[in-house]
Amino acid sequence: MIPLVYDQINRWGKDDEFFLALLKKINAKKLADLGCGTGRLTTHFAKAGYHITAIDPNEEAIEYAKRKENSDKVTWIVGDSTNLETNAYDVVIMTANVAQVFLTEESWQNVISDVHRALKSGGHFIFDTRNPLAKAWEEWEKDETPDVATDQVSGELLEIWTEYEGFIDDVFTFYETVKIARTGEIVVHEKMQLKFRTQENIHESLQQVGFSRIQAYGDWEFQQASAETKSFIFHSVK
Repeated sequence: MIPLVYDQINRWGKDDEFFLALLKKINAKKLADLGCGTGRLTTHFAKAGYHITAIDPNEEAIEYAKRKENSDKVTWIVGDSTNLETNAYDVVIMTANVAQVFLTEESWQNVISDVHRALKSGGHFIFDTRNPLAKAWEEWEKDETPDVATDQVSGELLEIWTEYEGFIDDVFTFYETVKIARTGEIVVHEKMQLKFRTQENIHESLQQVGFSRIQAYGDWEFQQASAETKSFIFHSVK
């Protein structure tokens, strides 16, 4: 994630509406947004009236988040899942495929164990992740045009170029470079890595740490995910 351009190239969409609708069905009050990034969705949770703790290891992203409307209603923490309080939340949510940044089984187990510890009895764990069977990376690699954004300080037009290294073992690696369109000057160059876990692998890992009533919705609809699903939205209960 590159905070400078993240909000501009990730506009409000069906996924955001789905998360808000799912939270409304749960009727929860106290929420932890883990991997909140720039707070693009977090501040909408705050506007909806949830009591929110938002956590992300990227200090720059948190600074962007704090400038947004309704950010004063959120407790912002630069940190990770270890910063979650114990038996404290009705819901822990991870949006924007944050679940895919945990590249090892150990790191994934640590995160979901921390989430289980942090939830109240009967609390809900919600997150999305891409279905590896859909092979999203094949579509990404076909797109050779840059995304565009604007530097909110200088007003300069920015181009975001992506180069794909592909899979090494089971981790997908790519690089994002932000350039000033007018001069070609590189502003940010960042390495990104993602792990694509199967529906079965995720379901089993959630069971192992003690979650029950594990539901996987497909493609931002309140229907059961299938093998053809592009995005899984997992909802499990402590």
